[in-house]
Amino acid sequence: MKTGELRQLTKEELKQKEADFREELFNLRFQRAAGRLENPSRIGVVRRTIARIKTIERQLKV
Repeated sequence: MKTGELRQLTKEELKQKEADFREELFNLRFQRAAGRLENPSRIGVVRRTIARIKTIERQLKV
């Protein structure tokens, strides 16, 4: 997701998106360990998206 799209979400929606992406990251890591991961670059994309969400959450706390 792009940063602009994330900034338009409410705090609750951000928390839900973060949970969804964390679950996806877990599944991707599990697939990698099993040797069944088709798109390894997706792990990096998901990690960066989680970082974006956490940054926006911190900015909203101020």
